[in-house]
Amino acid sequence: MKLDYMSGFQNILSTEALKNALPQNQNSPQKTPYSLYPEQLSSTAFTAPQKSNLKSWLYRLRPSVGHGEFKPFHHPTFFSHNFDEICTPNPLRWSPLPIPNKSHDFIAGFMTYAVAGSPPSQAGCAVHMYTCNSSMKNSFFQNSDAEMLIVPQEGELCFKTEFGILEIKPLEILVIPRGVKFQVLVQSEKARGYVLENFGSYLRIPDLGPIGANGLANPRHFLAPVANYVDETGTYKLLNKYMGELFVANLNHNPLDVVAWYGNTYPYKYDLSLFNTINTVSFDHPDPSIFTVLTSPSHEVGTANVDFVIFPPRWMVAENTFRPPYFHRNCMSEFMGLIVGAYDAKQEGFLPGGASLHNTMTPHGPDLETYRKATAETLKPTKIDQTMAFMFETRYTFRTTQQSLKSKFLQKDYLKCWDGFEPEAKVSPSKNSDSKHKVKAK
Repeated sequence: MKLDYMSGFQNILSTEALKNALPQNQNSPQKTPYSLYPEQLSSTAFTAPQKSNLKSWLYRLRPSVGHGEFKPFHHPTFFSHNFDEICTPNPLRWSPLPIPNKSHDFIAGFMTYAVAGSPPSQAGCAVHMYTCNSSMKNSFFQNSDAEMLIVPQEGELCFKTEFGILEIKPLEILVIPRGVKFQVLVQSEKARGYVLENFGSYLRIPDLGPIGANGLANPRHFLAPVANYVDETGTYKLLNKYMGELFVANLNHNPLDVVAWYGNTYPYKYDLSLFNTINTVSFDHPDPSIFTVLTSPSHEVGTANVDFVIFPPRWMVAENTFRPPYFHRNCMSEFMGLIVGAYDAKQEGFLPGGASLHNTMTPHGPDLETYRKATAETLKPTKIDQTMAFMFETRYTFRTTQQSLKSKFLQKDYLKCWDGFEPEAKVSPSKNSDSKHKVKAK
């Protein structure tokens, strides 16, 4: 279907599916147009600074309070609070998550890989993969724990939300604010992708600093849905993720019944191919922070609760420079995924739909073949093309789930990609070198 969108990042937008459905000059009049119910969704505290205050007013056929009692719902592979999670300093890499033949929808196909922080602390994030081959029927999902960032890798999806309808495909992303109800329809034979749950402050475009006013993700390229309500009654279910656990309640109506809304918190999508990449035109690597699309700041200035970083097509022209990503140990934790193509630091083993995790201070870098090729090749302007990798980077250490560590698609031989690195330096021992002066232990 051809959908209409509004553009702008966290702008105050207004939309109505029925003419004159939005009240004028106030939020909650005694009598609303069409006798709609006013309801405010607050993504920040009432007293948050005006520049960072996010809220929207929704005018709906029925208030959200109209649902049955929530009861625990068991999901075997989707959670963000599990005492079986463990921290490991080992680098980890997974092959693509297989898409089962049996029918399952977007939520049924969730598998949790790693968790950092927790919903109760309102800090950190969780990373999941999804696979699905059928649409959600008479069921809806609400995440009370986190803002959700969806990164499709295969297949097209249609998200029907309280705010309207958005369609996404690979090389696009979708962000759904905390607490927003939605339903997912599969637009292709099957679909797979990545999901970030952000427990911390909401995602925003990073400050550009010395880059200036332009570059990276342009606010006008972020698209929000127009109002599109449903007036249906029947038997429905609402799944609610709350403090790391799932609950389910019965509904007697379709909850996507918002006729009009206005505000600056809403679902939005973004086309990654529109990212204005910044890179060096002289020598050495600028820090990969220049590839940040969205960031969730923490209380410590300059240190992210979580960043969403991409590695898009770009020109490499650095002179006298080792061009692939260098060897690195990081105080941040890095979870990487690959949407399409090959990643320039790992030409083999890291596949589209796969993932890798290098936790806090875990060393990582190019494999032996990539290193040898990059140190021997003749340097000339080169276009890295037909690729899109990304990274969820957080200040917290990821706890890895047992199900991801015991899965058949965990690559048990990942460490071997660094086998074969030997000293190549041709140096003479210094006068204080142990190789020349042996000190006997007392």
